[in-house]
Amino acid sequence: MQLSLFASTILYTAATAWPHYSEPRDHEYQVPKGDDRRSPCPGLNVMANHGFLPRSGKEITLEHIRYATGAAFNFAPGVFDSAVADVLGNGISTTNTPNSTFNLDDLVSPKAHGIVEVDGSLSRSDLALGDNLHYNQEIWDAVAENLGLNRICKGDKIVTVETAAKAHAARQVVAKAANKDFDASQLQSTVTLGTTALYLLTLWDGARNGAPKTWVKTFFEHERIPYKEGFQKPAKAKTAEDLGNMFQAVSAVKA
Repeated sequence: MQLSLFASTILYTAATAWPHYSEPRDHEYQVPKGDDRRSPCPGLNVMANHGFLPRSGKEITLEHIRYATGAAFNFAPGVFDSAVADVLGNGISTTNTPNSTFNLDDLVSPKAHGIVEVDGSLSRSDLALGDNLHYNQEIWDAVAENLGLNRICKGDKIVTVETAAKAHAARQVVAKAANKDFDASQLQSTVTLGTTALYLLTLWDGARNGAPKTWVKTFFEHERIPYKEGFQKPAKAKTAEDLGNMFQAVSAVKA
């Protein structure tokens, strides 16, 4: 009896001391199957892998993007409308309704390059080097090292704005050296810096003033929302102004 009571006490204590994090019902993580399409953008892939976007990755609409970004990460409606308009308005889509839908892998098209897909990705190679669609382990390993994702310890569990900005800058230097056709335009610079601001805002933990390293690692390496690592959708909606402020913060860091 005493042993049973002791065991029950231990189990109860363990259950209450460490909260149980789980994936939302109907939005469990699934790897792509068969003819499912994915993009060069980890964020879009993450939402498709959890079923916030169609898991097929096909026939994506503006309303799909609005719903997914809101339901998964609490972005306010309209934050990504201009990005979707860029896709639908530049002949990038290969669907039967190209003015209103696109497939995720349409974003690797040369037509998308310099508009919504640019050189210097944190996890993909450049278009001119052959494969700008699939996750590139070598590229990401270097970025992860600069982000300190392999050094997670007490007092060093957060990716700060400064760390993220410097990792982005280091990646651009390497990408330019590897690609003689690297696009060094102002638009290129703005979009790549914007992707760093975007992942920081998406995974931002205001209580810790940064993006937890385990969340960033999971997001990029597994293209999974880090629910099991403690991520919860924030109560306050993220706005275009919030994204702009994060962009300015990243831009202000001296490499």
